[in-house]
Amino acid sequence: MNSEHQLETILKDQNLPKQHRAIAEKVKNSERITFDEGVYLFEKGDLAYVGVLANYIREKRHGNKTYFNRNFHIEPTNLCVYDCKFCSYSVLIKERSEGWEYTLEDMLNIVKSYDGQPVTEAHIVGGVLPQYDMTFYQKLFSEIKKHRPDLHIKALTPVEYHYIFKKAKVDYATGMKLMKEAGLESMPGGGAEIFHPEIREQIAKDKCNADQWLQIHEEWHKLGKRSNATMLYGHIEKFWHRVDHMERLRQLQDKTGGFQTFIPLKFRNQDNQMSNVPESTVVEDLRNYAISRIYLDNFDHIKAYWAMISRSTAQLSLNFGVDDIDGTLDDTTKIYSMAGAEEQHPGMSTMELVKLIKAVGRKPIERDTFYNVVTDYENFDFPDELKPKYYALPVLN
Repeated sequence: MNSEHQLETILKDQNLPKQHRAIAEKVKNSERITFDEGVYLFEKGDLAYVGVLANYIREKRHGNKTYFNRNFHIEPTNLCVYDCKFCSYSVLIKERSEGWEYTLEDMLNIVKSYDGQPVTEAHIVGGVLPQYDMTFYQKLFSEIKKHRPDLHIKALTPVEYHYIFKKAKVDYATGMKLMKEAGLESMPGGGAEIFHPEIREQIAKDKCNADQWLQIHEEWHKLGKRSNATMLYGHIEKFWHRVDHMERLRQLQDKTGGFQTFIPLKFRNQDNQMSNVPESTVVEDLRNYAISRIYLDNFDHIKAYWAMISRSTAQLSLNFGVDDIDGTLDDTTKIYSMAGAEEQHPGMSTMELVKLIKAVGRKPIERDTFYNVVTDYENFDFPDELKPKYYALPVLN
């Protein structure tokens, strides 16, 4: 049964609650749901119902296509001046012995280690430290582009830029223009967490606030550039906080059109200051993906990280609004295992990822950063791979 037939079956159900029917009709007619309807879906929408609606939207936009990319990422440091309660990755400067700090040369060597490999993107994100200032990143970006001009640089979150620009005494518009001139090509979506101050003050009070996060993305969009957005869910927030978060993103997207992908990030409670908070269930994870797809009608893509939520949940998510499960992965990136990901030592080759996507009836498409097709793997015959090559998956983009 295709997604259109599934939606029609729901609408023919005489016992369907009035509010359920009204929302389903809006989805069928490509009409925007309201804030209150978004909250209603979280409070009253069962998994099967929201799944049908989200899958209808997903297939209307992308058919069976499921995207992934091949990239690597650089984590400059896990030391940080900020003290986010949910973070299992970074450590405070006073605990320096437990962290790492890469030099400019270290980072360029990481880039050079991928010479000759078919990666399309370098993803750079990490902790916030004074020595990683504007001059440092301008130099890094320009040196990467000088070494490998075709490599797309997706780097740093508004949390990092806010600190960098404040230290350099430049405004956001000037700062983002200088980053673009140095070689920055897109921005990841990290650092968004939950926008509402009622929650943000409790879990991430030190770093940039919601308005600052959104303003930095807006200035980047004004330069004609694209970025992603995230939401950290499943901790102390209420359902309406999630809708408030998505509403702010939706409004900025109406204004600029600069966001391309939304990534819900599941809160993991391992080795952080919120370890007493239970994690969300798989059912809630899938409901959250689905409602995100329904609510963010002006976002092209919804992404899930298979390494964080497990391969099987990632496969399920492809029927709940998700059209991108990001990419192949090696075991060099630390953020997944440190945050208590489902796979503590994840690794998946291109062939394995293609098989995972095909196993649930979807069409695997390797993309570049802007979702241009690199390789269509629907009818691709892999040569025998005795030793599969792994590539690094970006973090919180």
